Amino acid sequence: MKVLVTGSAGFIGFHLSKLLLEKGITVIGIDGMTDYYDIKLKEDRNKILESYDHFTFHRNMLSDTEKIIEIVKKNNVDTIVHLAAQAGVRYSIENPKSYIDSNIYGSFSILEVARICSIEHLLCASTSSVYGSNVDMPFIENQRTDSQLTIYSATKKSMESMCHAYSDLWKIPITVFRFFTVYGPWGRPDMALFKFVRSALNNESIDVYNNGNMFRDFTYVKDLVEAIRLLSSVPPSEEMESDGYFLSPYRIINIGNSTKVKLNDFIQAIEKKLDLKIKKNFMEMQKGDVHATWADCSELENLIGFKPSIKVEEGISEFIDWYKEYYSN
Repeated sequence: MKVLVTGSAGFIGFHLSKLLLEKGITVIGIDGMTDYYDIKLKEDRNKILESYDHFTFHRNMLSDTEKIIEIVKKNNVDTIVHLAAQAGVRYSIENPKSYIDSNIYGSFSILEVARICSIEHLLCASTSSVYGSNVDMPFIENQRTDSQLTIYSATKKSMESMCHAYSDLWKIPITVFRFFTVYGPWGRPDMALFKFVRSALNNESIDVYNNGNMFRDFTYVKDLVEAIRLLSSVPPSEEMESDGYFLSPYRIINIGNSTKVKLNDFIQAIEKKLDLKIKKNFMEMQKGDVHATWADCSELENLIGFKPSIKVEEGISEFIDWYKEYYSN
């Protein structure tokens, strides 16, 4: 297997690429190295990946479709994992155009690459945010998702729809995975865990929205990338329904911990690991936030015999150990 990973220097892309490389799989990484957050973090992740002989890196934007086609053909890529995106729910309120450019136009470019290069399996990252204002939980893949609350989630829903159309038109096997609040070492500085730990160690207060009365299905990054790795080996196939119509080789899969964790409990786990009390600014809900997320991962487990299980206490502990080591240098 030869895998192209878009966003390979990003948080999830780095962890997935490293896991695949450790399994002896050839990885071709593409990343635009944009400055949405500290680029040094991306460069340091990339240095680790470049220490593997069977890793090749290309600094490219998703919009350069012809260059990506050239890379895919030259390296005989058979699988693409499309992780590159403009992330961040709140930032999408401030700068919505960047989400249109990256998550819609960028994903269109990758779909064109998959079509032209006859890719055997395309896996694309979506998000639990597409469930929007749904209140029926746990979230299951066949729920209606017509109530997105941010431009970020709307662009991801649009990406899902484009993937289905390409799968049906060109019979491209496509797996879309919806991930739930991913956290862990090498995370993004704009993510809650990163901000909470940084502020706590600097004796600064943290902003806690909805007075901490929110629930999230926190998913440890090592669990997430293991699920993606296993999914990459089981592409969907075209199937016939009882009425004779063929279904597209397309699927949507939740990847979450299947556990609701209260934000206040998440913060308490940080305090316990750091052995200190964090100063808190309790605030109202922000625009675009949802009260809870919770994944039903039955389909994932049925498909690959695996589901995320690492508890937040363990994941938080590993993140804090990494944070202290990384920023002590």
